[in-house]
Amino acid sequence: MRDIKDYSLKEHNTFGIDAKCSRFLEYESVDEAMEVAKILRESAIPYIIIGGGSNLLLTKDYDGIVVHSRLTGTGPVSRKPQLTGLVPVSRGSGEVWDDVVAYCVGHGLYGMENLSLIPGDVGASAVQNIGAYGAEAKDLIAEIEAVEIASGQLVTLRAEDCGYGYRESKFKHEWKNKYLITYVTYLLSTTFEPRLDYGNIRAELERKGIAQPTAQQVRDTIIEIRQAKLPDPKVTGNAGSFFMNPIVSRGKYEALAKQYEGMPHYEVDADHVKIPAGWMIDQCGWKGRSLGRAGVHDKQALVLVNLGGATGAEIVTLCETIRADVKAKFGIEIYPEVNII
Repeated sequence: MRDIKDYSLKEHNTFGIDAKCSRFLEYESVDEAMEVAKILRESAIPYIIIGGGSNLLLTKDYDGIVVHSRLTGTGPVSRKPQLTGLVPVSRGSGEVWDDVVAYCVGHGLYGMENLSLIPGDVGASAVQNIGAYGAEAKDLIAEIEAVEIASGQLVTLRAEDCGYGYRESKFKHEWKNKYLITYVTYLLSTTFEPRLDYGNIRAELERKGIAQPTAQQVRDTIIEIRQAKLPDPKVTGNAGSFFMNPIVSRGKYEALAKQYEGMPHYEVDADHVKIPAGWMIDQCGWKGRSLGRAGVHDKQALVLVNLGGATGAEIVTLCETIRADVKAKFGIEIYPEVNII
């Protein structure tokens, strides 16, 4: 277990902001997670739990404990699939998410391929309910093993009890900072059923002359699309998609569609429609613009970037300015997907 005082979090956030925490604890096993839980119970200072830092914006030094998992490898499976053709895959919360996707696709286990190249760790997939290109982690997660901080007990949480919604879970609300996730178990299919109608996946495959893609070809295409649109955080600090796509009433969407011909949208249900936040931000003229050292990516308006030396406060100012402009133009509130601390 790592236990470091006055620790820089620069390598733990993809915006590359050099904020510090008073103490940094990192666990690599279930036993170490239990030890960390004991420290947190007995400590009088506040704490937060972070993942890979790809969904984190630090606005100042944190006067408390930051906890991180580096637990990797295969974990236990207690919940067996109810349907044939499904295979459980359990991985440590500190495992790199895309490494797990690559493994599963390479071993004929399907369902994760549309979530390729999403940055972050396995634990974050369960907290954030990560999603992209029509797929969400909640549709794959079966159960989560975790250490309950208050009791120090190892517990198993069923996916249906986690309150999953669009980029939501109980881990972000009533369960926030109450569990140290150790392993996440997913149920994957041995039958590949491609999902190609979100974004420009199908168009890119057609451009390559691929009519019946394999899972690997879908994964490769999604990686290419993401790399073309999203900046490399090792070069330009960013947290990927900064805002959630808002879900509005069908009446609201239809009223806007009359004003904005060709307005993109995605069906949610009979009464609700999802509108791409990036499109609205672009319509407000923000793509490629900046406020000081914080800017909007010139290829994807959903991405806020650190142009060099930006503080978390500067990025928050840009965020709030964009939110106000979108609200003024479309009458729609957009909210950050990123955790702001």
